[in-house]
Amino acid sequence: MAVNPPVFFTSAVLILAFALAAVLAPKRAERIFTHVQEFLVQNFGWFYILAVAGFLVFVIFLMLSRHGNIKLGPDDSEPEYSYLSWFAMLFSAGMGIGLVFFGVAEPIQHFASPPSGEPGSIDAARRALVLTFFHWGVHAWAVYIVVGLALAYFSFRRGLPLTIRSALFPLIGRKINGPIGDAIDIFAVLGTMFGVATSLGLGVLQVNAGFSYLFGLPIDTAVQLVLIAVITALATLSVVLGLDKGVKRLSELNIIMAVLLLGFVLFAGSTVFLLQAYVQNIGAYLGALVSRTFRMYAYEPNPWLADWTLFYWGWWIAWSPFVGMFIARISRGRTIREFVGGVLLVPALFTFLWMTVFGNTAIALDMSGVAPIAETVKNNMPVALFETLQALPFGTITSFIATILIVTFFVTSADSGALVIDMITSGAAENPPVWQRIFWAVCAGGIAAALLVAGGLDALQTAAIASALPFAIIMVFMCYGLLKALNGEREGETSDLSASLTPSAPRAEMNWQRRLGAIAGVFHEAEIDAFLTDTVSPALDAVADEMRDNGLVPELDADKGHVRLVVAHGDRGDFVYQVRSRPYLKPSFVWAETRKSHDSERRHFRAMAQASDASAPHDVTGFSRAQVIDDLLTRYGRFRHLRRIS
Repeated sequence: MAVNPPVFFTSAVLILAFALAAVLAPKRAERIFTHVQEFLVQNFGWFYILAVAGFLVFVIFLMLSRHGNIKLGPDDSEPEYSYLSWFAMLFSAGMGIGLVFFGVAEPIQHFASPPSGEPGSIDAARRALVLTFFHWGVHAWAVYIVVGLALAYFSFRRGLPLTIRSALFPLIGRKINGPIGDAIDIFAVLGTMFGVATSLGLGVLQVNAGFSYLFGLPIDTAVQLVLIAVITALATLSVVLGLDKGVKRLSELNIIMAVLLLGFVLFAGSTVFLLQAYVQNIGAYLGALVSRTFRMYAYEPNPWLADWTLFYWGWWIAWSPFVGMFIARISRGRTIREFVGGVLLVPALFTFLWMTVFGNTAIALDMSGVAPIAETVKNNMPVALFETLQALPFGTITSFIATILIVTFFVTSADSGALVIDMITSGAAENPPVWQRIFWAVCAGGIAAALLVAGGLDALQTAAIASALPFAIIMVFMCYGLLKALNGEREGETSDLSASLTPSAPRAEMNWQRRLGAIAGVFHEAEIDAFLTDTVSPALDAVADEMRDNGLVPELDADKGHVRLVVAHGDRGDFVYQVRSRPYLKPSFVWAETRKSHDSERRHFRAMAQASDASAPHDVTGFSRAQVIDDLLTRYGRFRHLRRIS
């Protein structure tokens, strides 16, 4: 079974116990949530503020430092996606239920009830968008970058599994495969689950509001629970259909509907004013960035900080394993400078445009007396979006589109969140069984329902803030581990963490003409598959036979495009040596790639070998059987040496 039992079962028990307690004793759960939030805000608010500020400074430092030139993968790796495709996927990562929910609700709330100053004034309108930008801007994406960059670096460049524990390899070494690593992944699962559940809870509140506007459906908890059940069932169906037929098509539908809705509001409203406001809002946000980052209201205690800033910082941290893993998986081959610059700016600029279009439109409608949106938000925040759309032409049609958009975001969030949690709890298994993803998708819907029963929006906020605290501490260590690994890199040296500990064995002689041909050659997939079958597999088989004669118990696994040798060493861990067929883009301009284009003639293939203990993937294309054996034994010698000196 493709599952890591300590992580899977511990996470499942904790999540199910939480949901059961919240459903059986909702009043007591609500009181506990209130006390927990007050305790965290009073005692750890400073830590959240300082940690998120530190994450932003850290990623900007990496982008500007000499480390910015390091690739997320071997030095000869190439990006899998063109800039256009990469930016498009970052754009989709920046979209979500929260953006639709808060696009109107947050700016109008800050306008009507600012943390300071006169409510409903021109000055309040200006500052409302600055505060909104602050919560949805570079700080949020800096949190995602810390996790995404660590995952991409240690997975693609150091060859470790694509799980959270891998980021702490420089600090605790092989202990990441023990109880400490399990605890790290459990915290990541809990944070992701409560982050996704918070989004789903917000989404169902707004779906209920949309159906109330369109069909007169009552707004109450019973209706919301039914909606959660129905939409979670749709998410489960998406899981069963798989990535291409399920999540991919829904994601494409999300982007199309979101852009259409954004364009409609932009052109149906005061277009010139909104474009002017967009530019001015960005300038005001940049001007207030430093002072707002460290604003704690220490001298004038204000509940606004907990209700907004700390809630967002907790939400972003809880979401970071999910979004971080997504942006890591699409960023192989990019430099750290490209990664940080692209992820920090592209999604934030689109989010600023969304917030300006919807937020400034709502504020303008309220100030002109066309619609009392500010008064509505005080009583029912989820209705704000629909009241704004009703004040524009074709209000019923756009409200229906917005409701469908929220439903599809709900489904993709539940399915994608379930996929990430499944990867963590299965130890980054390549093809875990579908039932596990179904289980986590149902859990996400169940937690969202339990939180709504036990306190509604306040419970959702508490869950986000509380679940983020332990993972924020882990993220601090991730930053230190990443910096330590990057400082260990020197230009021209190997990126193998263990390379300096043992001398390399002399490599078998290789004819230089053959070596040049292997380096410069362009190979088709069939040629590399034949190389794995005819050369690599017999070489590993010969080593396995010799190991058995020496009392070892190796296991050889061969499949299309993949050959792997595993040698168990008890509590010392397993030695793994594997060679894969790896596709690369040919050096030509590539439009926004589809899956079909990934299999086209524009890609060439190499045989990439990789060993355990975080060795970097290295090219063995064209090696003879003797040279493959020599490479394997060199890596195995390092593995044994590391175990002896530790």
